This record gives sequence, C-alpha cells and structure tokens, in this order.
Amino acid sequence: PAMPELLTTFLGTVVFLLVFHLFSSSFSSQEKMKEPPGPKALPLLGNLLQMDLKRPYITLCELSKKYGSVFTVYLGPNKVVVLAGYKTVKQALVNHAEEFGDRHISPIFYDLNNGHGILFANGESWKEMRRFALTNLRDFGMGKRSRKIFSLFVFYYTFDTTQPLNYATSNIISSIVYGSRFEYTDPQFKGMVDRANENIRLSGSPSVQLYNMFPWLGHWIKNRKQIMKNKDRNLTDIRDLVKHLKETLNPQVRRGLVDSFLIREQKDKDSDVVDSHYHENNRIFTILHLFAAGTDTTAATLRWGLLLMAKYPQVQDQVQEELSRVIGSRQVQVEDRKNLPYTDAVIHETQRLANIAPMSIPHITSRDVTFQGYFIKKGTAVFPLLTSVLYDESEWESPYTFNPGHFLNEHGQFMPKEAFMPFSAGRRVCLGEGLARMEVFLFFTSLLQHFCFTPPCGVTEDELDLTPAVGFTLSPSPHQLCAVSRF
Repeated sequence: PAMPELLTTFLGTVVFLLVFHLFSSSFSSQEKMKEPPGPKALPLLGNLLQMDLKRPYITLCELSKKYGSVFTVYLGPNKVVVLAGYKTVKQALVNHAEEFGDRHISPIFYDLNNGHGILFANGESWKEMRRFALTNLRDFGMGKRSRKIFSLFVFYYTFDTTQPLNYATSNIISSIVYGSRFEYTDPQFKGMVDRANENIRLSGSPSVQLYNMFPWLGHWIKNRKQIMKNKDRNLTDIRDLVKHLKETLNPQVRRGLVDSFLIREQKDKDSDVVDSHYHENNRIFTILHLFAAGTDTTAATLRWGLLLMAKYPQVQDQVQEELSRVIGSRQVQVEDRKNLPYTDAVIHETQRLANIAPMSIPHITSRDVTFQGYFIKKGTAVFPLLTSVLYDESEWESPYTFNPGHFLNEHGQFMPKEAFMPFSAGRRVCLGEGLARMEVFLFFTSLLQHFCFTPPCGVTEDELDLTPAVGFTLSPSPHQLCAVSRF
C-alpha cells in the first residue's frame, strides 16, 4: 500500500514541478522572448478595422510612429511583423539576409503561381530560376531597342501615357525572353500586356486583400475571378509562343531566354537528371514573372517621370538644357549617364518619390530570429515597408517633396544615397534592377531629348494630381499629357 502512495506523491510532485516550470518559463520567455509590440488585435479580425485597405502602407507608416521600427499587426487572423525605416529594413534584409530572405506567398499569389517561377517561390527551385534569369538578362541585355518608342508618341498630341509606355517596356522584355519584339498593334501582345497589368492592379484591391486574410471568401470575390481568368488566358498565349519557338529551335543559335530554357530542359532530360528544376511549370511562370515585373514597374516609373516633368517645368528645362549641352542630337547611350548628373538625380528622385512597391513583396522568416531585442518566430510574414525607407525623415532632407537635390552634392555632382532602396535589398533584391535602371535612363532621356511634356489644354501644373492609383504597385492616377516635339 505504501507503493501507490509513494507513486501518487512522486507523480504529484512531477506534475507540480512541470506546471511550475511551464508557468515560470512562459513568464520568463515573455521576458526573454519579447515579441514586437503593436496595436491591440480583435479576435479573428485582428487590426483589420484600423487598416486603410486602399493604402495599407500609409496606415503602417502611421503605426510605426507609435510602435517603433519593428512592430506586429494582425491582418485578419494572420500575424505580420512590419519593418520600418532605412536602418531597420537594411539590418533585416542585408545583415540578417538568411533569416529574413524567404518569400511569403499569400493566397492570391499561390493561386497565380503554385510556388513555381521566381517571384513567389522558395528553396532550391527559386535559387536555380533566379540564377538562370540573371544570366540570361545579362546575355540578352538591352542593346539598341529604344528607338521604336518615338513612333508611339509622334501620333499623339494629348494622350494617356499608360499604354504606349507599357507596350514599349514590355517589348524590351519580349526581345530578351522570346528573341523578337511584337508590333504594337498585335492583338495577342496587347492582350497579354493589358491583362498582366490589370492583374497587378487587382492584386492590391481591398477585396483581394480580404481574400488573402480569409481565403474561404475566394468563391465570392469578383476581382479574384478576373485575376484567374486573365492568368489562364496569358498562360495559353505563352504556351502558344513557346510552342512556335520549340518548333524552330536551333541549339547553336539561342534567340532569347526561352531558347536557353528549352535547351537546358532537353539536356537534363537526356542526362536523366532527377528532379530537374527545368520543367514546363518553371518555364511558363518564369516567363510570366519577367513580363509582369518587367513591364509594370518600369512603365509606372516612366509615367511618374513624365508626369513630374509636366508638373515641374523648371526641372524639365534643366534636364533638357543638360541633354542639349552634353548629347546634342545624337542618340543617348548608357555610358552617357556619368556625364548627366542632374538628369540622373531627377531619375533617382522620381523613383524615390514614386515609391512603386511601397510594402515590397512580403517576406517570411526562415527560422526563429531575435532581431533588435524582439523574438520573431519561424514562418512569420514580414513586410519591409519600403515607403518608410524612401521617405525616412532622418535620411532625406525634404522627403515629401520632389527635390532632385537629394542626389546632388554642393558641386552639382551626382551623389548616391544608401537609403535609396526602390528595388528592395538583400537576397530578394529585384533581379531586373540593372535592366530597369538602363531602360528608365534610356527611355527618359530619349523622350525628353525629343519632346516637351505639358499638362493638356485648360489644365494647370498645380492641377496635375500626384495621388497614386490603388494597386499592388503604385502607378499615377489616370491622366492626360501633351507631348510637343522639340525639333
């Protein structure tokens, strides 16, 4: 009889010690593993009622003033850690690149990509596709592909800049990916570009953000249905174009990225490579990603640039004075950039103010991490708030105004800035950064060399609105401009 009593006492002691340990450790872990602070969240809804779903980045910037540069919000039931300000974003993405370097894939982007391609992928497949795309962007670079854009403007007096710039930038990607460009009147080409841009816009709409928080709503969300319809049509078109390239493939003469992919795919098949990353899904989605990312962001940057020139004619005059003095009437080359400090500063300031990707593309922690004294669990979504970097009051003299002087020293020479981070940073830095910078420079300078941009008749400079449209990336609101030939 003593035995059961002893056992009971022993078990009682063990249970007591366990409970005591759990309580004390949970308290000490809250001390030791302090999580980032944030506004009080409601059950299920989280901080949804505090968010402006049309411009969530503005709400998050406001919250950072109260809760600091690392804080937590709940988007519905989903926990998100927000990083704000240049120093914090750089420290996370660059100095802790491994921990913060994975991609968070929200429901809409999972629907769109199933984890294939480059933008919304992780692990070995992502590494391999990124490396492959970088090599091919370098090999099939831009060359002399910027002349065609003029034919687009010559016919316009008052016009909306959206389509001509979307088609021009998309054709650069076409020549790299397919090895040939499209006619601007080609209905297949126009359809693909318009649908890709519509998807980027709809991805940032309030209803799709609600779907990301509560995926069971998917069935009722009209914008999601439209996104999926656009995706299916674009995939059909891409398969059609790739089929034609496959039929005319010559391994000795690579025309573009698709040829490189097909050649590698065949090589891996012939060598019986197990689990090769070179398969149809990665091929299709890599093409899709290069088109979507390479058209929308570059075209939006150029649209902001022309809008700002029309709004600030004195800046436009100075750019044109510098172009006339340094370039004259010859064609601008990439190498001219170093001799055009004012123009370079204007382009950088356009990118800073335009703030095209205000919340970057969300990241996720790849392991538990203690960052700036806060514990962040593996698998937590992370938003690097690029807005707060590009408008960081401790880094920029006048963050909310268009001021090319941000990038010039007292001698008028171009001066790079560390806090200029429109392409993000670290492992996930935009792989098209080099191409985008080259395109924006060549298009912008060539256009200003040939045209003066002004508001349409009856509209003053002050009336040109700089409020961005709602979308996953920030484009100017719809507007018209006049292009007046300078020669």
